[in-house]
Amino acid sequence: MSAAPEVQVFSDRLALARAAAEEFARQSQKAVSQRGRFLVCLAGGSTPLETYRLLANPPYSIELPWKRMVFLWGDERMVPPDDPESNYGQAQQALLQHVPVRPEQVWRIHGEMPADQAVANYVALLRQVAAPGQAWPRLDLVLLGLGADGHIASLFPRQSGALEAGKPVIAVLAEYASRPTQRLTLTPAVFNDARRVLFLVAGAEKAVALAASLDPASDPLHWPARRIDPPHGQAVWLVDAAAYKPPV
Repeated sequence: MSAAPEVQVFSDRLALARAAAEEFARQSQKAVSQRGRFLVCLAGGSTPLETYRLLANPPYSIELPWKRMVFLWGDERMVPPDDPESNYGQAQQALLQHVPVRPEQVWRIHGEMPADQAVANYVALLRQVAAPGQAWPRLDLVLLGLGADGHIASLFPRQSGALEAGKPVIAVLAEYASRPTQRLTLTPAVFNDARRVLFLVAGAEKAVALAASLDPASDPLHWPARRIDPPHGQAVWLVDAAAYKPPV
């Protein structure tokens, strides 16, 4: 990262989720006011889900410009949308089914397809959402979690950057939580075009990965968050006290 990242520390997971919901609200209203729509990239994982549940209830559910939002995903497991591990399915249950969002506003990754077809499908979808002549849209807000191993979206430690080669979407076969997993993920090229990237990190089990991800001396190949540094945007970390260990 070119500059010290902005880190906001909260007392617990709920306070973090509330701050993230407020940030979502601010950025959505700003984007709709300035550009007529809000392009948001959702994340999987337990920490973002707490934010989605807050957004699904008043005042957010009745005050935000939901009909002007476009929802995309940073990554997805290669499973059907009704699978319990589907990032889309989790967001649908926690948030989208509770707010006035039409199906045409939701641009999910089709994890039920074979990987190569799913990649081609999402590349085409990104191009449809993007400005004319662009391969992918400039996202207004990207939500990202952080795994205990340091992965973000489905960009895993020691994953070769050569796989990306300027591509917006790639398929990934990695091992996580002691089991192999196949996923699709957006690449740093897309995340780094965003206006705002919001990392949400909670829990003591994330402390080592968080400290390394914030350390400017850390190897970006091992800690993928080090590769997210929007040159024309801003990256912000919302973390709870259990995860954050101040630098010595």
